[in-house]
Amino acid sequence: MVKILDFYADWCGPCKVLEPVLEEAIKESGVETEKINVDQNQDKASKYGVFSIPTLVFEKDGKEVERLVGLVAKNKILEILEKHKT
Repeated sequence: MVKILDFYADWCGPCKVLEPVLEEAIKESGVETEKINVDQNQDKASKYGVFSIPTLVFEKDGKEVERLVGLVAKNKILEILEKHKT
């Protein structure tokens, strides 16, 4: 199963723009997601090597398979999910 880790911050403009795009992609694909506020979870952000936000980490079976940094289109998110769903 593929899971998306969404690293964001409340003050991050691009994160706010990405949020509805990501929500649509999640609705269409039905994947699990975890929102991680980097200000409140610095240890987890450090563990995943997140230096820029927004960052989307795609995990399959608990292992990172891909990562997107910055604003991305919904079709790019769906393309990655489709690629790793089997």
